[in-house]
Amino acid sequence: MNKIKSILLLLTLTMAFSNPTRKQFSEAFVQTAKIGNPAVVSIISEKTINNNYHQFFSPFGNQFQNDDFTNQSLGSGVILDAKLGYIVTNNHVVEDADGIKVVLYDKTELDATIIGTDPLSDLAIIQVESNHLTQITTGTSADLNVGEWVVAIGSPFGLQLNHTVTAGIISAVGRSDVISKLNFENFIQHDAAINPGNSGGALLNLDGELVGINTAIATGGFSRANAGVGFAIPIDQVKRVTIDLINDGKVSRGWLGVSIQDIDSNMEKVLHLDSHNGVLLSDVFTNSPAEKGGLLPHDIIMGINNKRVDNSAQLKNLISAERPEETISIKILRDSKKSTLEIKLGSRPSQKDLISGNLNSNDQFDILGFSVENHETGVIIIDVEKKSNSGKQNIKHGDIIVAIGRNVIQSVNTYNKTISKYSLGDIIMLRIIRNGNARYVAYEIS
Repeated sequence: MNKIKSILLLLTLTMAFSNPTRKQFSEAFVQTAKIGNPAVVSIISEKTINNNYHQFFSPFGNQFQNDDFTNQSLGSGVILDAKLGYIVTNNHVVEDADGIKVVLYDKTELDATIIGTDPLSDLAIIQVESNHLTQITTGTSADLNVGEWVVAIGSPFGLQLNHTVTAGIISAVGRSDVISKLNFENFIQHDAAINPGNSGGALLNLDGELVGINTAIATGGFSRANAGVGFAIPIDQVKRVTIDLINDGKVSRGWLGVSIQDIDSNMEKVLHLDSHNGVLLSDVFTNSPAEKGGLLPHDIIMGINNKRVDNSAQLKNLISAERPEETISIKILRDSKKSTLEIKLGSRPSQKDLISGNLNSNDQFDILGFSVENHETGVIIIDVEKKSNSGKQNIKHGDIIVAIGRNVIQSVNTYNKTISKYSLGDIIMLRIIRNGNARYVAYEIS
């Protein structure tokens, strides 16, 4: 009996010392607000709107002009660098603005200039000049847990409500396809109340560290008010983007050159997989880093640099977070066999080029002046650039290249790897099959 009493006493004491009191619990939020408020600003963006109404005369003698007028919108921002005056906010807060004003915590109003914007992540960097700025301490978003308390600070609905502090918990991480499938989204979902005007404001942990930039809300129906579903850009992504914006005014992203899709239940059965995890390659672009690195359509990407890949949105974010010319390790599943490829990334093309669909066009010629496709015995030539030296060697559409020098050509992949070793002016020798007959052709590449 005495042993049981001792155990109960020990449990009671442990709970008493481990559980914070109401005052201690509240103090964590009070201190976070004190740390965060001076580093959060209100942003007023002014945009000139062209009045396109035709000029007309009233029968009462009043003349209505088609004058331009100025529209103002309100958002929030966070001071990242007090010395240099850098402030991070959302792209949609300052996009196309003719003038930007920043209102500090002490009501000081400053003019701001745009340093760089990135619509694909909805981030922007603006700059002010002041010797009285307070910068935030940035944390990391990689260690955030669902259920963790967070604090949001911003200016919902207007300047009269600036530096509003709200609290909630992290509801989910890794949310994508919230705003657009074209964007790079890896949102933190939380239920701290944010509303129009909070865009670009701070999401803080209870250590007062910036862990996200608030950017969007989900509302049921037509209401623009908070419904308990808010989204913030993770600070790790913010850091990656803002470094490029500050240094170059634009963001450089890695590019693999593939078309991808998620694996559904039917694909899982056909491919004999254990789960939906991974991303299926539906196409590998011609002359892309993926093709040069050995990836093929039907491959399943399972991981990038020892990070598991569960879906296409995650893969897109992982690749874009890397920089051009960096070599990454890709774990793939091909014909039920696992392997790892080392691939050097290219530079992500413009959004216009990506949307146009011209990046994988077969009318692009390689260094030999050919456009080729896979064939069961090598690669088949589907087009020849007439002005190239290859076009003068009586090499034709339908010819099959089975060897280059002593290198056997089994696929477009081995073909591209082989010709990548050649330069203009080199002598090359091809073994070609035409109508079942083999012949060699040697000539200078020009």
